[in-house]
Formats: sequence, C-alpha cells, structure tokens
Amino acid sequence: MNSTYTDPILDWYAANARDLPWRAPGATPWGVLVSEIMLQQTPVVRVLPVWREWTERWPTPAALAAEPSGEAVRAWGRLGYPRRALRLHASARAITDRHGGEVPSSHDDLLALPGIGAYTAAAVASFAFRQRHAVLDTNVRRVLARLVSGAEYPPKSQTRAEVTLAEGLLPPDPPTAARWAVAVMELGALVCTARTPRCVDCPVLAQCTWHRNGRPAYDGPPRKGQTYAGTDRQCRGRLLAVLRDADGPVEKPALDIVWSDAPQRERALDALIADGLVDPLDDGRYALPA
Repeated sequence: MNSTYTDPILDWYAANARDLPWRAPGATPWGVLVSEIMLQQTPVVRVLPVWREWTERWPTPAALAAEPSGEAVRAWGRLGYPRRALRLHASARAITDRHGGEVPSSHDDLLALPGIGAYTAAAVASFAFRQRHAVLDTNVRRVLARLVSGAEYPPKSQTRAEVTLAEGLLPPDPPTAARWAVAVMELGALVCTARTPRCVDCPVLAQCTWHRNGRPAYDGPPRKGQTYAGTDRQCRGRLLAVLRDADGPVEKPALDIVWSDAPQRERALDALIADGLVDPLDDGRYALPA
C-alpha cells in the first residue's frame, strides 16, 4: 500500500462522498447488488429513481424471483441495456435456490451467479461485506492511469498490469480497503472525469504523474463515442417500450408503427427475441417474457 495516495483520497472521500442509498449504513447486500448492475454504463441520476422503485417492490431476491422475468424487464424502464434486468432476475432465482435467499458473501459464490462478472463480484464483496478486493471500473482505471501511470486514459481493455497495480494499492485492513475502493471510484466520478477533469480539486494533484508531466494527450487507438440515434439499440428500446407500456400481449402492428425502417425493425425484434427479452406467442402477438 502507498499511503501517499490512499490517505489523501480517503480523507477527500470522507468529506465529499455523495449520499447514495446503496451506501447508507442500512443498505442490504441485495440493494448493493441491484445498484451495481444498474450503474453499469448508466449515470447515478438515472439509476436512483429506478433503484428505489425496485428495492421497494422487491426488497429481497426471493421477492423478485417469485415474479416472471418480464416484470423485471418492465420495471427496468429506460435504463438501457435491458438484458441486465434478465441477469438480475436470474441472479435472484439463483440466490433464492442456492443460498436461502441471502446474497452470498463469498467472492467465488458471487462470481458463480448468472451474469455476475469479475467487477461486480469484487464490488459487492467489497461494498456489501467490507472485504478486500481490487474493484476496477472505468472511473478507477482512469484515476490510476493518470495518477500512477501518467496516461490520460487507461487501455481499452483491462490488463493484468492494472489489476496488479490496484491490488498493490489496497490497504491491508479489509474495511479500509473496501472504503478505498469506493473512494477512488468516487474521485473518478466527481473530479478525475474523462473529458474535463477538475484537477484543482484533486486531493492527490501533487502526486499525479499525468499532471506532473504536463497532462500529455492520449495517443492510443481512437476513442469512439457511443451513438444512439437511428441505431438498432434505439429501435430495440422503442419496441420494448411498447411492450412495457401494454397491459398484455400486443399485435404486430403496434410494434411496426414505432419504427419506419422495416428491415431494421425486424432485425431488432429478432435480436430481442434471441436475447429472451420478448416472447413471440403462437397467435402472432408479442409479450414480455413469462
């Protein structure tokens, strides 16, 4: 551990951390797991109202597992990437069946849940159970790239060197390590942002290799911003919105009317069916999965 980095960032977090419900002392491991899935590629401001609705309606994994997966898709609303709703539903059923309805504290057991990858398993083990794990999301990777490696952005894909670096910075005490993990993440979200970092507010500005070297511009492969308008993803969202808003199955014309490009619309609908987000019924209608 390098206290040159950790102590100032932990002090900064103590004074500047956002008041988020999944960080509250009474937050359940289930609430933490739901937040981690929802926050993937989605801003906090969009997640907050949906997270509150979910945890009020389904305060336990068993509560969600008892309902059809289509209800999870419906309640997901416009968070985007709705396959995450199916993964959460599948995880809720696995937690109910394998772990008596309690989110497991073991990192290996978390990793074995449907749709739970290395990041989410480490995050839940750290944030819900105060364990010692390297938690590497986009924000953390960017902070460490600038602070230690002197690069404006981390590599496109996570490397073993990044994991080794993150593990080397972990405080030895598990609860402190868990707090460090969320503190670095918060620093990346609020100060060391991707496009307009607020270096003047950074608690480790004097130690930052990137800043000390004159903030050299990124010189790696082109970083392409995500587009949305006119994409298959937007088309899928329009089709799913029809099904979410309907009280039951819908006729095909109700789907056709929301997207004028017929080949793209059919391609998107086929993809939704293949992903298990839409059920084609024998009578020609379409519905959310049962």
